[in-house]
Amino acid sequence: MAASPPALPDPGPEPSKRRLRTVVSVLWAVAALVLTVSLVGGRGGSSDAAGPPHAPPAAAASPAVPTVPATPSTSATPSTSAAPQRSAAAGAGPHLPRSRPVRLLIPKISVDAPFTDLAIGRSGQLEPPPSHDTNLVGWYAKGHTPGEAGTAIIAGHVDTATSPAVFAGLSQLRKGDRFQVARADGGKATFVVYATQSFQKDAFPSDRVYGDTPDAQVRLITCAGAYDRQAKDYTENLVVFARLV
Repeated sequence: MAASPPALPDPGPEPSKRRLRTVVSVLWAVAALVLTVSLVGGRGGSSDAAGPPHAPPAAAASPAVPTVPATPSTSATPSTSAAPQRSAAAGAGPHLPRSRPVRLLIPKISVDAPFTDLAIGRSGQLEPPPSHDTNLVGWYAKGHTPGEAGTAIIAGHVDTATSPAVFAGLSQLRKGDRFQVARADGGKATFVVYATQSFQKDAFPSDRVYGDTPDAQVRLITCAGAYDRQAKDYTENLVVFARLV
C-alpha cells in the first residue's frame, strides 16, 4: 500500500470561476495520488481459508489513447433539456450542466446501482464505497459530476468477503460499449467506452486517469489482477475510459 499524503485542504467558500479552476487542479493532483490504494476487493476481513476472492480476470489492455464546487442538493430542479451542449471554449466537447448522479446503468454487465458520495478521509485517502452493500457505486463528490465538462470518477468494489460486487463484470466492457448515468436533474447522461486498461497499483498513471479534460468524461475504477493474500489486496486497478455522447 502506498503511503498516504496529507489530507486535502478545505476548499472554503465558493470562489470565482478562475479560482475554481485553480482549486480543481490542486485537488485532483492530490486525489490522484491516493485514490487507487483505497479501491480494494474483498474488504471486510476475508481470510485464506475462505478461498480466492470472487473476481473475474483482469481486462485485456486496450490500445493506449494518445474543489471544486460544493456538492449540489439532491433536490435539484429538473432541467428542461437533457441534450448535451457544447462549451464556448475552443476545443471543448459536449457536456451537461452540473447535476449529481443518482444511478449507474450498464446493461451489458447488468449493473443498475445507486450512488453514494465519496470523500477524502482523515487519512488523506479517498474513502471507498461501503463494502457491506454489493450493489453500490461511489463518486468523488467534490469533483466533476458525470456529464459535466471534466473528468468524473466513479468507483466500485469488484467483490466482498463473501460474494461478487457491483463491478465484478467491469472487465467485460469493450470499446464502443455504452452506459448511462441517471442524474438528479431528471436527465440521463450517455457515455461510450473508448478504452479499458489495467494498471499496477504501484505504477498507476495518475495524470492519464485523473487529468482534466475539456469534454465530459468518466472513469470507472475497480480492483483487478492477482489477489495478494498477505496484503489482502489486489495488485492492479482496472480503469474504463468513457466520454459523453
